[in-house]
Amino acid sequence: MDCAMSDGPPNVMPLSKAAVFFRRLASSLVLWTVVMAALFSPDRLVSGFFFLLIMLTLAGTGLAEFYGMVEKRGLACFRNLGVLGGVLLMGATFGFLSTRQASGFLPADANDFETDFVVLFVLGLCVRQFLSKRNPAGLLAISTTLFGLMYVPWLLNFIQKINYYPRADGRFYLIYFLVVTKFSDMGAYVVGSLIGRHKMIPRVSPGKTWEGFAGALVFSTGASLAFEMLAHSRLVGMNWLHATVLGLLLGAAAVVGDLIESLFKREAGVKDSGRFLPGIGGILDLLDSILFNAPLMYLYLRHILTR
Repeated sequence: MDCAMSDGPPNVMPLSKAAVFFRRLASSLVLWTVVMAALFSPDRLVSGFFFLLIMLTLAGTGLAEFYGMVEKRGLACFRNLGVLGGVLLMGATFGFLSTRQASGFLPADANDFETDFVVLFVLGLCVRQFLSKRNPAGLLAISTTLFGLMYVPWLLNFIQKINYYPRADGRFYLIYFLVVTKFSDMGAYVVGSLIGRHKMIPRVSPGKTWEGFAGALVFSTGASLAFEMLAHSRLVGMNWLHATVLGLLLGAAAVVGDLIESLFKREAGVKDSGRFLPGIGGILDLLDSILFNAPLMYLYLRHILTR
C-alpha cells in the first residue's frame, strides 16, 4: 500500500548559527554604512536630510513594533497617536538642535524642550481618552502609550544630542558609541554561541549566557580601546582610561538593553519584534542595545569628558 503524500509545507532546515551571524552582520553593515554616509556627506543639507530620514524611520517603525507587542499582549494603547507623537518628537528635536549649532547652546536646552513636548503629549493622551467611546481602560492605554514614547523615540533622541553636541565633534562620538555597542552585541552572540553554558536569566532569554556576557565586555572594551587609538585626536577628552571605562559600561548596558527587549517579546509571545531586517528581525531588535547606550554615552560625554 502506497503512503499518502503530505499536503503540509515542506520541512525547512533551520539556519546554522554561522549563517544567522553573517546575515545579522550583513544587515548591520548595510544599515550603518548608510548612517555613516549620511553623517559625513560634504553637503550639510544632504547630510541633515538623510540623518533626519533615518531617525524618523527608526523611531516610527520601532515604536509601531513596540505598540504591536503591546496589542499582542492584550493591552490597550493609542497606537496611531503614539507613533505620531514619536515622529513629531524626533523631528522637532532635530529642528531644535540643527538650527542652534552656531549659537553656543547648552545640551540642557534640548532637555528642557523635550520636557515641554512630553508634557503636551501627556495632556493630548488624556484628551484622546476623553474622546474615546470604546476604551474603558484609559489608565492602561495612557500608560502604555507614554511608555512607548519614552522607551523608543525619547531614548533614541540621545543619538541626535550626541551628533549635534556643541563641545565636541559629535559625529565621531556617535560612530564610537555605535561601534562599541555593536561589538558588544557581536561578542555576546559569538562567544555565547561557541562556549555558552551557564544561563543568565533563562526565564527572560534562554539563549543569553554568562560566557556571552563576558564576550560582550571583552569585544566592547577591545573595540573602545582600538577606536581611541585610531581616532584619539577626534575624540575630545578621551584617553585609554575613559576608553576602558566606557567599553565596560557600554558593553554591560548593551546586554541589559537586549534583555529588556527580550522581556517584552517574551510577554508578547513573539521571537522578533518584526521582520524588517534579514537575520536580525525588527527595528527594535536592532535598537535594543542602542536605546540603553545612547543616553549613557551622552551623559558621559557631557558630565565627564567635556565638563
